[in-house]
Amino acid sequence: MPPSPSAPQGDPASEERSPDRQPPPAPQREAPPGSTPSGGRDPDPSPQGSEYRIEDLAHRSGATVRTIRAYQDRGLLPKPERRGRANVYDDSHLARLRQIADLLERGYTLASIKELLEAWDEGRGLGGVLGLVTEVDGPWTDEESDRISRAELEELFGGEHDDTAVAEAVTLGVLVPLPDRDEYLVPSPQELAVAAELHRAGVPLTAITGHLRELRGHMEHIAARFLDFTNEHVFIRYLGAHPSDVDASEAADLVRRLRPLAQQTVDAELARAMQKLAARNLRDHLRTAAALPPSPEEVQPAEQVRLPAETVEAVRALVGEAQVAEFVAAAAEREVRARAMDRMAGVSAVREGTGDQGSPHQETERPGTGG
Repeated sequence: MPPSPSAPQGDPASEERSPDRQPPPAPQREAPPGSTPSGGRDPDPSPQGSEYRIEDLAHRSGATVRTIRAYQDRGLLPKPERRGRANVYDDSHLARLRQIADLLERGYTLASIKELLEAWDEGRGLGGVLGLVTEVDGPWTDEESDRISRAELEELFGGEHDDTAVAEAVTLGVLVPLPDRDEYLVPSPQELAVAAELHRAGVPLTAITGHLRELRGHMEHIAARFLDFTNEHVFIRYLGAHPSDVDASEAADLVRRLRPLAQQTVDAELARAMQKLAARNLRDHLRTAAALPPSPEEVQPAEQVRLPAETVEAVRALVGEAQVAEFVAAAAEREVRARAMDRMAGVSAVREGTGDQGSPHQETERPGTGG
């Protein structure tokens, strides 16, 4: 997909955030001169085109002096006008600080904001670019996160207290500790539920986390292949240059339409592969089990039977010493079955002779017996 600034979901106090920044007011439209955003009068009104010292700019923007200077060093804020020994700022600096505050509140990093503001300065507009960033950086699932306490977590896993497993889950991002609370954010409750079900089935926690690491590596490889594929065949016309506002809007619409296709394809192919490999796995196990000798519990107890010496000698001469016992058993079994079939045939003949309703037997003349 087209390259775009990223908006991470991490801690808002990350190093990429504004240094020592005071919480800015909620983004809103520029207040009229001489009034505050809430509608009251500013105790120190300034006319349009006003000029500010850095302390005044910090007061009006909600940023600190240190933050403003850091923005200048990073190229986020234009340098002020130099007048003698004084630095003079104007309303464009104030507007830029409010733009930065707005984007920080949306979750963008300073590096991302710099790219977006450069697009704005080049006259390409932010609407389409922000729409594209929103589509790419937004959640790729409808699943909603949840919270779980440590006590609830241990209950979910059968009362097991395992600090090592919890630390591993935190490292993998399955659990996110909440500051100053004995609770965790669960980004994917479904993933945690799968782990709990596997543990109930007897899978050790270390095996579950190890399998997740391996699976995540495979899935990231699949995701990279999807991106390469769509870049080559769909987004190639947007790559290699900064997209215009129209191009960015078109790319955002494509992302919105193509986003479900990756998961749908993976779901379908995983179902096909599981059916194929599970059936093969079952056949292999059944074939292996059939080739194994019967267990002692499955072997019927043997009973010795005395046979005439002449009979044993005749069988030995017929099939050989090694197969005497097997031959005698097979012959005996065949005789038992034959007699059982004779009994069944005899019962059937009686029923045919007497009739189903018990009527008297009517003798019939057999062909060829004469008069």
